Amino acid sequence: MARNEERRRKITDAAIDVLARDGARGLTHRAVDHAADVPQGTTSNYFRSRDALIAGLVDRIAERLAPTDADLAARAGEPPSRALFAEYLRDIVRRLTAEPAVTLALFELRLEGTRRPEVAAVLSAWQRAAFDADVAFNTAAGLPGGSREIALFHYAVDGLVFDRLTSPIDPGTPTDEIVDALVAGLLPERD
Repeated sequence: MARNEERRRKITDAAIDVLARDGARGLTHRAVDHAADVPQGTTSNYFRSRDALIAGLVDRIAERLAPTDADLAARAGEPPSRALFAEYLRDIVRRLTAEPAVTLALFELRLEGTRRPEVAAVLSAWQRAAFDADVAFNTAAGLPGGSREIALFHYAVDGLVFDRLTSPIDPGTPTDEIVDALVAGLLPERD
């Protein structure tokens, strides 16, 4: 069978849906074949092992959650400020909550990584690259805060998104309001 990127994306997108819906135990080549509506054995043609499938999932999750060039360009001309940083964080939260299956699949992989070191290694490399990209963007844009503040925001945003996608503590409070409160509480004002 000819391999092509469109089919590969279809398979990894189906795997994301399976993982989000059924958890790590439900993630099998057969389940992905069924969800992708492809002939049995197609997933294993593209991803020979479960580890290869997970690596493909991580790559596809990264693609689907990445900011677009337009998103980045829209902020590129803005003067650095806490408000711009808050807007950047709201965009991250928007991307994470706009595609709940993608984010839930990522959470599932993170949980699976606590039990399987090989999954943790794949995720760790991707998370480190994402964190470094956030620090680089923050620095290049002249935004306030350094790597410590970026790490604190990652912790806070992960918790916020997990809350919003599962059982919200306070569903009546708008997410943007929470992001603004996080920025005000974690990022010192410049003199």
